[in-house]
Order: sequence, then structure tokens, then C-alpha cells
Amino acid sequence: MRAWSDLDDVDYLHFQDAMAEWFGDFGGLEERFNPVHALERGEMGLRDFEVELARRLTRRDGGSPQAEGLVERMFSRFAHTADMSGLVRRAKATGVKTALLSNSWGDQYSRDGWEEMFDVVVISGEVGLRKPEAAIFGHTLFELGLPANECAFVDDHPANIRAAAALGLVGVWHQSYEQTAAELEGLFDRPLVG
Repeated sequence: MRAWSDLDDVDYLHFQDAMAEWFGDFGGLEERFNPVHALERGEMGLRDFEVELARRLTRRDGGSPQAEGLVERMFSRFAHTADMSGLVRRAKATGVKTALLSNSWGDQYSRDGWEEMFDVVVISGEVGLRKPEAAIFGHTLFELGLPANECAFVDDHPANIRAAAALGLVGVWHQSYEQTAAELEGLFDRPLVG
């Protein structure tokens, strides 16, 4: 996100403040209209979200960033992590059922290679639910055909981990490839580290 803010000349602290207000505590701003949550559930279109976000941001020169294509520019600097993709592929190859459960900011990303990595793909905007809502975990478990206590959920947001654990999934807080791979190797009792 910092790379994007430099590219669009956006005041990064102002962006952080807007995201902190919009994300808020679960159940806090959730009671009011929340553009991030509405986008992730598919209740708000990407273009409308970009207009709303551009209104909230300030460029370093005092103006507003261009709304059109804002989310694509924001995520254009995100790097694909081959080590994590390899981990998922190795897990699936050893018989572990795999799922992608993602809160999405639109659907502009490529899905190349997903079929070889995931048995199930659940995108928040396509199902009208978002993490950390219990129903999206239930939906994913139903699609996988597995009970919660046979599944591990890997995520980089502690609130999502807590929500999954409350439903009986084993939560793995992703902080590094090495840590996540080692935890999954232990949970599934098979070699996964590449």
C-alpha cells in the first residue's frame, strides 16, 4: 500500500486513518454503512467504492486522487508469493483439501492456477458474506464437505483467526512462510516445507 500511495502521491497517514475508521471494530461501524464491508459483500460496486474512497483521500498536493482505477492501482504493487503458492500445492498433492476464502475488493484479479491449488474458492462479494462473519466460514466448510474440527484456517488478520477458532477451526496466524509451513506440517503430520 505504501508503494501505491507513493505512485498516486496520496498521504499514506490519511489513507490509514480512513481505513481505520471504515474497518473499525466488528459490530461498531458495522452498525452504520461501511463502504469496505459493503464492497466485500458485493453490496457496493467497485466504481462506487472508488469514488467514495477517492473522496476520503488527500494527495500530498491537497487534491484528490483519480477515482477510476484506484483499487487496481492500490493492488498493482502486491507481490505474488511463490513460496505460499507452493505450500498450498504441496498440501493439496498430499491429499489435504484446500480452499481459498477471500474478502475481495472487486474481481479484477487473475484466477490463473487456482484450479490446481484449490478444491474450493469462496470470494466474499460472490457469496454476499465476508470474513469474520461466521456464515462465510460455514459456507466454505459446506463446500469442502468437512467439519470445522478437521480444518485449519490460515490468515494474516487476528480477528479472522479468532472468528474461525470460535467455530472450531484451528487458526493459524500467518506472519511468515516458515512459521505457517511449520505449523501446517505439524497439524497435518506430513512434509509440506519446500
